[in-house]
Amino acid sequence: MEFDPFIIQVSEEEIRREKAKGRELRQSRWWKTRLSRGLCHYCGRTFPPAELSMDHVVPVVRGGKSTRGNVVPACKDCNSKKKYLLPIEWQEYLESLK
Repeated sequence: MEFDPFIIQVSEEEIRREKAKGRELRQSRWWKTRLSRGLCHYCGRTFPPAELSMDHVVPVVRGGKSTRGNVVPACKDCNSKKKYLLPIEWQEYLESLK
């Protein structure tokens, strides 16, 4: 059996806990300041803050945490395309578009 270092088991309880932390983080002054800049982390385009969502760079279902170092503002288009990809997988996806 081959071991894949990018696959880890995350319990439903851990996912619930991290989503709750994410909801708290969305209410913080730090997050509101990030949104007010209006920049999508991935495509760099400018959007009204209401059109940006919180994206976990390392997705919660893949072991990511709801911390300042792991969440970024993303437009709905980038966030929906990225889904559960890790940063290296997202980069590979972007390279494949060229």
